[in-house]
Amino acid sequence: MVNEDLVSWNAILEGYSQEGNHGLEAIFVFIEMVGEGMGLDHVSFTSAISACGHEMNLELGKQIHGLTIKSGYGSHVSVCNVLISTYSKCEVTEDAKLVFQCMNDRNIVSWTTMISIDEEDAISLFNEVRLDGVYPNDVTFVGIIHAISIRKLVEEGEMIHGFCIKAGFLSKHNVCNSLGYAQNGPCQDVLKTFLVATMESKPNNYTFVTGPIIASALLDMYAKRGSICESKRVFSETPHKSQFAWIAIISAYAGHGDYDSVIELFKEMEREGVRPDSVTFLSILAAGCRNGMVEMGRHLFHSMVKDYHIEPSPQHYSSMADMLGCAGKLEEAEELMSQIPGQPGFSLLHSLLGACRIHGNVEMAERVANTLMRLEPMESGSFVLMSNLYAEKGDWEMVAKVGKWKRDEGVRKEL
Repeated sequence: MVNEDLVSWNAILEGYSQEGNHGLEAIFVFIEMVGEGMGLDHVSFTSAISACGHEMNLELGKQIHGLTIKSGYGSHVSVCNVLISTYSKCEVTEDAKLVFQCMNDRNIVSWTTMISIDEEDAISLFNEVRLDGVYPNDVTFVGIIHAISIRKLVEEGEMIHGFCIKAGFLSKHNVCNSLGYAQNGPCQDVLKTFLVATMESKPNNYTFVTGPIIASALLDMYAKRGSICESKRVFSETPHKSQFAWIAIISAYAGHGDYDSVIELFKEMEREGVRPDSVTFLSILAAGCRNGMVEMGRHLFHSMVKDYHIEPSPQHYSSMADMLGCAGKLEEAEELMSQIPGQPGFSLLHSLLGACRIHGNVEMAERVANTLMRLEPMESGSFVLMSNLYAEKGDWEMVAKVGKWKRDEGVRKEL
């Protein structure tokens, strides 16, 4: 006979937990359930532990972990999966690894989570997945590709690309679109073909057929290792280009400073009816800053706000202000900087101070330097830039004063 009280309580607990921003409510419900002496099950524990992860409450998470062991659910696969995730969110990766190692049964969620959080051992974990008789899904491939990108493993990246192709994940647009980044189920066709994939499989000119999710990960991987041509090829051979793919290819070209290609891709993206997001605009503005494309930068910044109704983040303001400063539009840069929510970051202020020195604007430099010194009084760069600016202007009295201020503050020159 199912305990109807437990089912009802679990429904409430799970509802709060899945909302993400109601973690505290979920925790309170769980505590009340424990106080009522209810016989908890794996659903109770997974929901409560998940809530601890959302709230970054490590201590309570550990206590509930102990309770799962006492209640006989310490090795339950779904409980262990959410424990791994929670320990990872709380940045105690070693505890996450320990839970994984103690599991008797592991499913694809277990393996994929570990691959995502353990970049150093991602390749060996991926190999163990196959030996364990568990079949990867597209989230597994995204995780392994990300790990390869971070570590810039060229040969491993090509091999995994080959796996993706032979396993059918790159040609199944419906699988990629319907499953998304976080909710994935196994596909029988993929499971069968994956078994025949070999480590010698590598992509070639005729096998670049790419689906949107893994395409984005591959684009990022090739771009980070400097293979912009491979990124372009993956993008060109992607039959259904999602927003993720467009963002990835624009970011790839932006990272390489190819502003002409960035603008052309952006225009093509608009023609295709794909809506750019804040990340797209940030990539374009960053590339424009490096190339001094002030007029185009202004146009895109205003278009982002007026045409796409995207609220600029501090990073958008910073990129635009940096672009203006580099171009000598110091007053406009300072005005834009004043609109940044909160206050300008240290790197932007330092960049503007450098621009003031290049363009000889002493008055603004003094204002910026004062702000910098309030933010980071022990940082020597501001003193050095101001001293150099005064020296270039021939104001040796102020050079001496800056040196005295620096000594009085106990600032040491960075080596």
